[in-house]
Amino acid sequence: MLVIALGIVWWLTRPPALPSIPRQYLATVQSAAKSCPKLSVPLLAAQLDAESHWNPQADSGQAQGIAQFDASTWAEWGRSSSGSGKADVWNPADAIPAQGAYMCHLFREVKGIPGDPTQLALAAYNAGPGQVLKARGIPRIPETQNYVNRIEGLIPKYTQTYAQQTGASPGPPGN
Repeated sequence: MLVIALGIVWWLTRPPALPSIPRQYLATVQSAAKSCPKLSVPLLAAQLDAESHWNPQADSGQAQGIAQFDASTWAEWGRSSSGSGKADVWNPADAIPAQGAYMCHLFREVKGIPGDPTQLALAAYNAGPGQVLKARGIPRIPETQNYVNRIEGLIPKYTQTYAQQTGASPGPPGN
């Protein structure tokens, strides 16, 4: 009986499993992160987790795909990276590089605004760069504030699991 009780206590108090990059997307996320010095694999991974939980068929009704692009942003940033010749928001091989390119653009857009550049770029991805520029920081939009906080909380977890996945040293968060 004691063994069962101890097993139940362990089960209820064990730390939650850390998230990891699904193997089928690892190379694509790595390539997208290399496209811009401000990006990192853990940052893009945490963002994809927050956007769609790695579901390439995610559809919020306003945004689609693994990186959750709305139609107007996809029309501007969507590119065929998969080799199909057609930019497809539902194809992670197109959407993840587009996410990286757009995030790199957003880092440039928010440059000069007081605050953490990563948080500002994430807020711009969620609320739109115009909202961040207007607010001169993270807008007081609960969804956007929660989005930034959620990703900031996921980055160290993805930093740890990315190091495990690649056999590398975790290094400082954000690398």
